[in-house]
Amino acid sequence: MSHPAHHGPTATRERARTDPAKPGPVGIVIATRNRRASLAVTVRNLLALPERPEVLVVDNASTDDTRAMLARDFPQVRTLALPVNHGALARTHGVRALETPYVAFSDDDSWWAPGSLAGAADLLDRYPAVGSVTARILVEPDGTEDPIVQELRDSPVPRPDWLPGPALGSFLAAATVLRTDAFRAAGGFHPRLWLGGEEELLAADLAANGWWLTYADHLTIHHQPSGVRDSTVRRAQGIRNTLWFTWLRRPVGPALRRTLHLARTVPRDTASLRAFAQATAALPWVLRERRVLPPEIEARLRSLEPAQRESTARSYTG
Repeated sequence: MSHPAHHGPTATRERARTDPAKPGPVGIVIATRNRRASLAVTVRNLLALPERPEVLVVDNASTDDTRAMLARDFPQVRTLALPVNHGALARTHGVRALETPYVAFSDDDSWWAPGSLAGAADLLDRYPAVGSVTARILVEPDGTEDPIVQELRDSPVPRPDWLPGPALGSFLAAATVLRTDAFRAAGGFHPRLWLGGEEELLAADLAANGWWLTYADHLTIHHQPSGVRDSTVRRAQGIRNTLWFTWLRRPVGPALRRTLHLARTVPRDTASLRAFAQATAALPWVLRERRVLPPEIEARLRSLEPAQRESTARSYTG
């Protein structure tokens, strides 16, 4: 198990700003598939940021002329075209192609507020044991806070005194800036999880590698949910991925508790049944790859269980 070299704050590093035309220290990766209209809005907003981030779009084999639109309207944006749909793994491909020390994710229907990327970079500069910083999420067009924000603010995960905000047990990819090297060392997003709660496994592995995850209330991302989505499929994938993560990393007792809680509380329909069937069918590879988290990381996850049981923002609906 690897650990960062330092576990407390240091003075802010001075970053060279002599050439304002150069991209900042945070690169942005967007994974997209067949959402050309919302992607155009997102890219336009990101290119207008004062931080001048490098923007990399990873296209998951879109069939709606997404790549042609990007080439025509946003020639300054790098595009990585995948031959088949890789789901969340597209983000991992994007991070491999970046050279910036920090990476921010945007969904194709979300964009960072001016100054937030610079604020995240400053936090990561000042706190070398912080691996990720998650921002406040405003839901557009009304600008209301996403219900998950209050849970992030009130996170029960025990935190060291020096940590600049609440300690988190996981993160939301489209609202988070991470250290590029930490992301790569943890392996990125697991290729089997596809989409739907795929962050939980990566977050646990980041923590096991010695990184702290935190929330920063002064950073903001805007999310205007696309109408091009299948919420039932996403729910089934989320249930399946929760079960996979639980049995890949949690001890037997907590894994059984979480499995039984899901079985009691998810909608009793075909989608849920399919999720449990897919999770069970994968048991051979799950057991092969099973690696229980260190006790101190497991303790952080246990501290989250009451909030997870009572959460409405995290419920499996749709």
